[in-house]
Formats: sequence, C-alpha cells, structure tokens
Amino acid sequence: MASTSPTPSERTAHLCAEAALFMRDHVLSRVSHDLRSPLNAIHSWAYVLERKIDGADAAAQRALAGIRTGVEQQVQLLETLVDKTRAETRKLHIERAPFALDALIDETQDEARRALADARGVSLSVQGVPTGATLDAARERIGQALWLMLAFATEASTPGAVITLDVSATATAAQFEVHWQANGAALADETLPHLFEAFARAQAREPQEAGRAPWMLALCQRVAEAHGGRFEARPLVEGEAAALTLNVPVSGA
Repeated sequence: MASTSPTPSERTAHLCAEAALFMRDHVLSRVSHDLRSPLNAIHSWAYVLERKIDGADAAAQRALAGIRTGVEQQVQLLETLVDKTRAETRKLHIERAPFALDALIDETQDEARRALADARGVSLSVQGVPTGATLDAARERIGQALWLMLAFATEASTPGAVITLDVSATATAAQFEVHWQANGAALADETLPHLFEAFARAQAREPQEAGRAPWMLALCQRVAEAHGGRFEARPLVEGEAAALTLNVPVSGA
C-alpha cells in the first residue's frame, strides 16, 4: 500500500513535537549540569570535614555518612532520570545530502504560514530567493530549524506584523536571518492563537543569559551544532528589532 503524505495539521503537530522534544532535552541538560556542580562541591567538602573531625565522634561520622549518601543518591537520580531520558537526543545524528535550497525555503514558508502566521494575520516575506543554490546538509533538520525560527518570530510579533527571512548562500555557507519587531506581550496573550506551551512562551519572555537563546529554540541550536555552524538569538526587547540567525557551512568548506 502506498504511503500517504501527512496533512498540514499533522505536519504542524510533528514540527511542534520535535521542538518540544529538543526543548525538554535542553532543560534536562541544564538541570544535570546545574545540579552536578554543587553536588561535586558538597562531596569534596565532606572529605575536607572528614580530615578535620575526630574519628571517635560517632555523631559527626554519621552526619558525614549521611551527606555522602545523599550526594550519591542525587547523582544516581541524575543518571537514571535525566541522563537516560536524554539518550534519544544527546547526540543529533544527521545525514547530509544535496538538495535545492529554494524549494525548501518555499515549503518552510508555506508551513509556517499555515501553522500560525495566517491565523495571526502576520506576513512572511522572504528576501534573497531564488538563490539557485544546492545545499549539502540534512534537509529535514534545516527545514525544522527554519520553521521554528519563523514560528517563534510569529509568536513574539504583534498581529498583522511583517516578518522577514533573509537568505544568502555562498561557496562556503548558507545563512538564514529572521527579522521582526519584538512584542513579548504577544507571547502571553491568551486571546491570540498559539503553537507552543504556555510555560515555554513564558520562559522566552524572561531575560536570557549572554549567548543563550530561549529554551523553545533549542532545536535550532542543536541543528546548527550538528552541521558545524552557529545559531544566534538577539534578546527580545519590547518594540525593538529582534533577530534569529542560522549559519550552516557547506560540507567540506
């Protein structure tokens, strides 16, 4: 029996699920890192205390044993609940193959319009296409990253706004830049249609540490890294220009 292509709604659901999967992975990675550092410090200080405390002091020895046991239990929980859960997405495997860049841009723009832009009355404008370029990369992953960039910009835009995707391709790399005027309040406005969970949209409104992007955009970061490229997100400042940039080197460049 011939396979059928997914409907637009099924495709949107798949793209949202992929974004959520990598956001979960990113959050778990942060939890693992941020918890291990203090646990390692506690473990080290327990050994320092052991050398200072009288070995005959049974109460002190029980306290030290309790500290070590607590640390070991927490590390075990991290390994069991966090690290094993991340196993599926710890390393993003990609399969490079040549594909026509312009066709992918057209498809992604249409998917982003159907997913949210049309419902918000947001216009998506593409600059720099046709490029006539053939990109040697993971087509599906690049498409997911571009879709997420456009979807995020739509979520953080005023209804009726214009979002621009600038595309450029050279002999060494392809670069994609999404530009719009930031409206963080739109992320929290429940009267508007949304694609992403409320907690993800709320986190995107919080001030981001230098060099970090909102959790919602974790997939974009991972796709860039897997291709040896880079992903950058300009912090959202209400009413000011916002930008997302994905740069993908050409294979072998």
